[in-house]
Amino acid sequence: MYRDNTKVVQIGDRVIGGGNPILIQSMTNTRTEDVAATVEQIHRLEAVGCEIIRCTVPTIEAAHALTEIKKQISIPLVADIHFDYKMAIAAIEAGADKIRINPGNIGSLDRVRAVVDAARERNVPIRVGVNGGSLEKEIVERDHGVTAEGLVESALHQTAVIEDMGYDNLVISIKSSNVMLCAKAHELLAQKTNYPLHVGITEAGTLYSGNIKSAVGLGMILSQGIGDTIRVSLTGDPVEEIKSAKLILRTLGLRQGGIEVVSCPTCGRTKIDLIGLANQVENMVADIPLNLKVAVMGCIVNGPGEAKEADIGIAGGKGEGLLIKKGEVVRKVPEDQLLSVLREELLHWEN
Repeated sequence: MYRDNTKVVQIGDRVIGGGNPILIQSMTNTRTEDVAATVEQIHRLEAVGCEIIRCTVPTIEAAHALTEIKKQISIPLVADIHFDYKMAIAAIEAGADKIRINPGNIGSLDRVRAVVDAARERNVPIRVGVNGGSLEKEIVERDHGVTAEGLVESALHQTAVIEDMGYDNLVISIKSSNVMLCAKAHELLAQKTNYPLHVGITEAGTLYSGNIKSAVGLGMILSQGIGDTIRVSLTGDPVEEIKSAKLILRTLGLRQGGIEVVSCPTCGRTKIDLIGLANQVENMVADIPLNLKVAVMGCIVNGPGEAKEADIGIAGGKGEGLLIKKGEVVRKVPEDQLLSVLREELLHWEN
């Protein structure tokens, strides 16, 4: 497994690489200068399982805001810098736990060195971020477009620039909105470096399309043992990114914990609002700290049998439903009490 061989990097009070658990990241979409709004969003992200948070730093006011934001949150804070090396230095001085830069966008080597010197002074990791949209013009022209090989070449070159300055506290990310290209690039990169890799499909899209692209792409990459932190990039509330990331990791067997909800597709036998009920169950179990599988079935004919692999489940009928444990019917329940009975069972669950 590539991930077991990657360098260990400390980000705030967390560590990545070296076979440590894959951590889930997200990024705020508030104005970083608005401390109250940014902190409120980070608290919501923390509550659903975000483990590293990134904030954009486009202005000196945003950089200064990081100091106050850090005081009010409990997860590591990464400063995202695009072009201005002064913002990177200011973010480091403000207490950022990591910075994300593309050295090729920072400018001259002297500017990159100034950032590296500031990071070295405080031992702040640098994430070298390269994506298809910011690939060097000469590489794109040479390859007649963005390629997996070009992304890897750029990332390794930018990394080497920092290494030549005597600093190797680094994380690498290479992203593309092209799922297959992105997966191939990670396969190539994992063979050529032992730095921890932050993995994601950039500009993945809306909640619907972004989730599908991210699940496919991250699934292909992570299943090969590649990746030390992940982000599911979605156009919308970043809380949804965390929910999706947790489910992807759990589906791949890379994370335990949390209630998994499984439900059957609807058919002509369905006599209840199964779609609504399944969504209600998924929302209802979000705050219950158990490692269980819960089944939501649409009929009492096949429900018990189909729910055998689940720890507990409910199956709906006409006006009433069944409470099921390990495929065995425990009791009949009025339809309007199915949700409350299930929650009560989970809150008093004994292993």
